[in-house]
This record gives sequence, C-alpha cells and structure tokens, in this order.
Amino acid sequence: MEKQPKRHSFTGSLGFVLAAAGSAVGLGNIWRFPYLAAKDGGGMFIAVYIVLALTFGFTLLITEVAIGRRTKQSPLTAYGVLSRKWNWLGIVSCLVPAIIMPYYCVIGGWVLKYFTKYLTGGGAAAAGDGYFSSFISGGFQPILVMTVFMLATAFVVYRGVNSGIEKLSKILMPALVALVLVIAGFSLTITHTDGDTTRTGLQGLAVCLIPDFKGMTLGKLVGVVLDAMGQLFYSLSIAMGIMVAYGSYLHDDASIRRSVNRIEIFDTAIAILAGVMIIPAVFAFEGRAGMDASGPELMFVSLPRVFSEMGALGGFVGCIFFAMVLFAALTSAVSIMEAVVSSFMDKFKMSRAKAVGIVFGLSYAAAILVCLGYNALYFEFSFSTVSGGQILDILDFVSNNILMPVVAVATCILIGWIVKPKTVIDEVEKNGEKMGRRGLYIVMIKYIAPALLILLFLKSIGLLG
Repeated sequence: MEKQPKRHSFTGSLGFVLAAAGSAVGLGNIWRFPYLAAKDGGGMFIAVYIVLALTFGFTLLITEVAIGRRTKQSPLTAYGVLSRKWNWLGIVSCLVPAIIMPYYCVIGGWVLKYFTKYLTGGGAAAAGDGYFSSFISGGFQPILVMTVFMLATAFVVYRGVNSGIEKLSKILMPALVALVLVIAGFSLTITHTDGDTTRTGLQGLAVCLIPDFKGMTLGKLVGVVLDAMGQLFYSLSIAMGIMVAYGSYLHDDASIRRSVNRIEIFDTAIAILAGVMIIPAVFAFEGRAGMDASGPELMFVSLPRVFSEMGALGGFVGCIFFAMVLFAALTSAVSIMEAVVSSFMDKFKMSRAKAVGIVFGLSYAAAILVCLGYNALYFEFSFSTVSGGQILDILDFVSNNILMPVVAVATCILIGWIVKPKTVIDEVEKNGEKMGRRGLYIVMIKYIAPALLILLFLKSIGLLG
C-alpha cells in the first residue's frame, strides 16, 4: 500500500465554517424548505425550525465535528477509534455519501444544463411543457452534463483540503449569498395581475413569514415538528460522514462551539432566504396552488414557468437563480465526495489521487445507471412512502430514509451511553473554552435526540402518519 500523506487541515476557522456551510447549503434548502414553510404555517414552521436548530441540530452537529477532530479520522475509521466494537457504524456512515454521490451529481448535471440554457438565452424553451421530462429521458445529454459536473467535483477534491475545498468555499459561498440576496430582493418587488386578481411578492412574503394557526391541531403540530426536524436533519449534512471528515481537518486550537454556531446561523439564514426568494415569486404568478410543488418539480418545472412569465427580465433572473443553485450543488457534492475519499485514504493508506480516481470511477458507473433509469432502465416500483420508476428514488430512499436515521441514532447511543457525553464535551472544551448548552447537550444526546430520530425514521418509512 502507498504511504499516506500528512493529514492536511483548514487554514483557520473561517475556512472550516465556509466549507461546512457549503456542504449544508445544498439543494434541500432551495427546493424543500420553501415548500415546507408554505405548507406548515409559514412563520410557525420557521420558529419550530429555529428552536430545533438550537437544540437537536446543535447536538448532532457538534457531536460529529468533535468526533472528527478528536480521532483525526474520516467517518469510515473514526467510530472504531472511539470503540472497536462500533467499526460497523463507520462502514454505514461511509456508505451514506457513497450512495448519495452518484444521484446528487446527476441532479447537479440537471442544474448545469438549465444554467447553460438560460445563459445562452434559451430560458423560454426550458419553461415549455414536457421540456424537463424529455431532457432527463433523452439518453446521452443527461450523461454528458453529469460527467462535466462530476469531473468538476472530483477536480476540487483532488486539489485537497486547502487548495481545493477551502479555496472553492471562500469563493463560491460569498457569491452564493450575494445571489440569494439579489433574487430575494427582486422577488419582493414583483406584482402580477391575472384577470381581475393582482398578487404581489410582499403577499407571498406574508405566507412565508407570518404564522398561520388556522386548523392547527396537536396532530398537525407534531407533523410540523417532524417536517422541520427532517429538513434540519438533511440540511445540516448530519449522519452523512461529512462533518466527521471536515471536523478531522479542524485545528486543535480552533473553537468548535463558535464554528458550529456559525454553521447553524449560516444554514438557517440561507434556508429562510430561500423561502423569501422562491415563495413570493411563485405566489405572485401562480397563487397558493403554485406552492404545492417541491423537489425537482419546483426547480425544473414550476420556477422556469415563473421566469417565463416575467417577460424579458425572466431570462436574466433565471440565469442568476441557476448560477446560485449550481454553486450550492457543487459545494455540497464536493463535501459528499470528500467524505468517501478521506475514508479510503485513512482506511487503505492510499494517496488522495488514487482515492479520488477510485471513488470517481465507482460513482460515475452508478451515475450512468441513474441517468438510464429515466429511459432504458426505467421500471415501476412502489414501497412504503416512495413510488415511481427511477433508480434515483430508490437510492435516495435507502440513504436518506433508512441509513441516515440509523447512523444518527447509533451515534447518539455510542456517545450518550457507551463512551459517554464527556468524550465530546472534553474535546470541545480542551482549549479552556466552555461548551455552552452543556446540560442541554447531555439530555439531548442521551434521550431526546434518539427519541425524535426514531419518530422521524418511523415517519419516513410510512409507519407513522
């Protein structure tokens, strides 16, 4: 086996925070948060989300970062360092990003396609009926844009922690924030008249931010809490091995507490801004009915239709929007690949170049199958809460609905009951800095977080309504 190179570190806390925030700010913030905010009572959903970010999200996020820095290992090997009997958890934790990587790059390719379409003045065509479905089922073109997106991701990871991941994050994250602010500001100025009805972006903002308690029952409130927790769970890149890997690159003298707080603030602010960016525009042009879409349907069908109704300005707004989404997708894809690459490097003592080559090859082969799942390999299936005919849906269900909750619950058990919360607390406080929310952390990691995660797992597999 090859001699493993010296482990690199982020040059400072800013580099770590931007890289971690880049991972957290992904497609889920953009295409799922606005839908949930509109569905679950606007400001009420946001308030629940913020409370959970300060408790549930804080607990899991600081745990994974501390595990990474304490062990100086990637997810595949870090858990075994804490307890040899828990090596299996490292394997499952590494399996999550390995499964996500192929289909995330396929979606990244879709974003790249739409960005180039708007950049070259073809936005009107992208808004046409059936354009998205005909594109993804078209055979070669989805594979081509996926290839470009995955090559860009692999190049950044190959460049390493400082010259690749950190450098990219310091460029793209400020640009992403600027684009989000521009689009959000523009959405608030929109006024659209449809027959005798005039709707404005500010009315849409009210839908997004003002709490709506109409028809609220205890059962619906529990549903809002589970929706917010599920969104937070996936948004913060928890249980994907990413924060363990990034934590292993964090300097020993850096403040984990402050870094985690900044990641929480960054991720939550972008998620809320995504709602401000999307909900007012969709409401102005399509009313409440237009806000029922989420996921690919929202991003690749509903929003292009909204852009087309903006007239001459729509092409420009669409170009800025998909540039922003492309930045978010790329920073997230880089973190997903790094979690697997670092695992290969630590486990098999191989060079970064070799690890990137192997991970790229395996992911690329799987991504081609995902692309073909919309044409040559299309088949019908139905399981629990998921139905359709796409390989992408199966991979997403297995990784997000099954493996990620398992990793998170097992991490809570390992830290809460096996190696004890003091393991994480000591790592956070080893520079003499108080952890803050220490009592809350102990209660959350031992009791509340596992219980909430089990409820989320039961909901995700359809056993809890």
